[in-house]
Amino acid sequence: MKIFVQVKAGAKVEKIEEILLTPPAESGHLPSNEGRKIKNYKVWVKAPAKENKANEAVVKVLAKYFGTAKSNVNILSGLKSKKKIVEVIK
Repeated sequence: MKIFVQVKAGAKVEKIEEILLTPPAESGHLPSNEGRKIKNYKVWVKAPAKENKANEAVVKVLAKYFGTAKSNVNILSGLKSKKKIVEVIK
């Protein structure tokens, strides 16, 4: 599954917060997306955003959260950004 992640590097405590967002309707008149939610995650890691350390910490924290191996968590885009798209294989 692909998830959207926003990262805060250099935090005091490592944690994950799940956020449910409702996408906007296709047209302004029909609530076609009513009841449909998209899961986003905020991830705080202690590692600094230098030399790929924060990305490695994000992979480790997400693997623990989803109960899978670190090799099953891949950052698809956003290696140098706070906003990332991550693939998690369970």
